[in-house]
Parts: sequence; structure tokens; C-alpha cells
Amino acid sequence: MTEAHPPLHHRPRRMSGRDPGEPHRASTPLELLFDLTFVVAFSQAGSQAAHLLELGHWAPAIGAFSFAVFAIAWAWINYSWLASAYDNDDVWFRLATMLAMVGVLVLALGIPPLFASIDAGVHVDNGLVVAGYVIMRTATIALWLRVAHDDPAHRATALTYAVVYGAAQVGWVALAIVNLPFAPTLAFAVALMLVELIGTVAAERRGATPWHPHHIAERYGLLVIITLGEIVLGTILAISAVVEEQGWSLDAILVAFGGTLLVFGLWWVYFMMPSGEVLARRHRDGFTWSAFAWGYGHLVIFGSIAATGAGLHVAANSIEGLAHIGATAALLTVAVPVAVFIGALLALQSLLLRRFDPFQVLLSALAILVLGAAAVAVAAGLSLAEGIAITACAPVVVVIGFESVGHRRQARALARALA
Repeated sequence: MTEAHPPLHHRPRRMSGRDPGEPHRASTPLELLFDLTFVVAFSQAGSQAAHLLELGHWAPAIGAFSFAVFAIAWAWINYSWLASAYDNDDVWFRLATMLAMVGVLVLALGIPPLFASIDAGVHVDNGLVVAGYVIMRTATIALWLRVAHDDPAHRATALTYAVVYGAAQVGWVALAIVNLPFAPTLAFAVALMLVELIGTVAAERRGATPWHPHHIAERYGLLVIITLGEIVLGTILAISAVVEEQGWSLDAILVAFGGTLLVFGLWWVYFMMPSGEVLARRHRDGFTWSAFAWGYGHLVIFGSIAATGAGLHVAANSIEGLAHIGATAALLTVAVPVAVFIGALLALQSLLLRRFDPFQVLLSALAILVLGAAAVAVAAGLSLAEGIAITACAPVVVVIGFESVGHRRQARALARALA
């Protein structure tokens, strides 16, 4: 294994694997810099989705947003697990990370034409998105080839990753060239996604890579926080819209309080479970489907948080009178992603713990009832600002239930999972 405290210079070093039990392993400044590029990508996807949603173009907005979030988060997931296992912080690893960052920025530039083409319904203009994705993947493949050369114990695993990802890139480039309509593009993309998923499973079964469980949990948590920034931005836009229309009124206060409570509540709900401890137990078992599902299932978590931010953009435009949809529909663009987040998080935690807690199901159901009540209240005549404030109470229900009763149930579930 690579030494825990590498030298201060960054000359080339062997990528022989990190120690998965290394104490105090934390995200590096390079990883934090890498994550900053995703702020731009998520912001682009959110703003473009908000534009189509406020026009009432539901299907194109959802389809294009799903495609964009998949492309953004998919490469991040694979790069982060690779870095957790093999980041030796030498010059070549740093340059590969810079290349991946270039890919993220190119992908972000391709998001507006992607949305416009899907909305037009002719063909999918995914050239720049695919180009950015391929650039990111090229950096990842190069690193896997280095691992294959430097780490004989995981050579078969690394070569499997490199071959599968390389073959998939040929498919992605072909998809960008042929300019298919959305439906066949989606089918082709799902097929390529399955190829990469199956390749990941096959690679890890040939020899689990030495990823660090607590480091991985921290990496995911940090990207969740970055994505929550979209909700903060949406809140600011909504407050600005209310102040411009009404001045500093009760609605402005409700939007400010509701948006802040919503982002804080979602943060609290996400970090209720110490995922790193459970991942450490699963890692000792080698490849496990629960850890695999937890890692890739976060695609829904990242997407739902970014979509919540996009919904608040829509709410801001609705308050200003610029949206072509009613207040109830505008509120649903916030409430539905929050419901998806709560449901997806429950599913991922249950998969990781390998236990389905009826009490957690009850809390999630109550939270979704609150979201439904917010939509009904706005439809009955409450203002959109008041609806946002009610919506923000949904994660609060989960937090109160957890802090009063649920934490004891989860402690018992954790004890069983870690036994």
C-alpha cells in the first residue's frame, strides 16, 4: 500500500493503492477543487430545467434534466471511488484530475443546447455533453491503466475497468454523431449505462479495490452539500422576486424562512445515518450489492436536490408573474423533488443497513403528506410563499421523529449491521 503520509514533492509515484483502514482519511484539496466544477454543471442543469418547467414543458424538462444529471454525476461517482483507492497525489494524478475538470466544464457548456434540442423535439444535440463526458472518462481510463501497471494484485480489476469504459466511450461518441430523436437516444444511453454498470460489477468481483469507506462517505456528503447550494440560490432568487413585487412583506419573510428551513432540513435528514461505519463493514465482505446500490443510487439523491433548486427558480419566476404555469404547478416543482429525495434516501439507507424500518417508512409518509398538504393549500388560495413555508416542514417531520424516537431504532439497526 502507498504510505499514509507521502512526501511533499509531487514527482511520479506508483499507484499501488491506499490503505482502506487509514486513520483520519479526509478529502484532499484537489478533490475539493474538482468538486467545484460540478457547481457550474448542476447550476446549468437547474436553470435550464427551470426555464422549461415554467413554460409548462414537463416532459422535455424532466427528460433533459435526467440526461444531464446522469452525465454530471455518473463520471463523478466513478472518479471518486477510483481516487479513494488510488490517489497518490503525484503530478500525473493531478494532471488527470485537471483533464477531468476540463471535461466537466465542456459538459456544462453543452447543457443549454441539449435542453433546447430536446424541447424542440427534432433530435438530441448532445455533442458537447458527450465530448465533456468522454474527456472525463479518458482521464479515468488513463488512471486505471496506470493502476494495472503499478498494482499487480489488482491488475485484472483495473484492466476490466479500462476496457469496459473504453468500449462504452465508443458507444457514447456514436450516439453523439448519429443525432437521434430523444426516445432512441434515451434507449441507447440506458444500454450504455448498463454496460458500464455491469463492467463495474465484473471489475470489483475480480478483486475489490482498496477504497476507503469513511472517505467515500465524506465525498458523497460533500457533493450533497454542494448540490444543496442550488436550493440556497433558488431561495435567494425567490426572495428577490417577492421583494421586487411587494417589498419586504410577510411573503418575503416566509420565502426566506422556508427556503432556509428546507435546505437545513434536507441536510439534517441526509446526515442522520453514519454511512461510513456501515460501508466499512460492507467493505470487509468484499464486493456487496448494498454498497454498490448505495453508491450509484445517489444519482437520484443528487438529481432530486438539484431539481428542488430548479423548482425554487420556477417559484421565483411565478411570483414575478413571468411563468406560464399556475402557483400550484410551480409549488409542485419544489414539492415533488423533495418527496423523491425523502423516498430515495429511505431506500438507500434500508439497502445499506439491509433492514426496512416501518417507523422510517411512517416518517417518510408523514413528510410526503405535508408536501401534499402544501399543494392543496396553494390550490385552495394560499400564496406560493406560504406554500413554500409549508413544504419546508416536510423534512422537519422526519427530523423530529428521528430525534425523539427513531435514533434509538437506528442505533439497534446499526449494531446489527456492524456485528
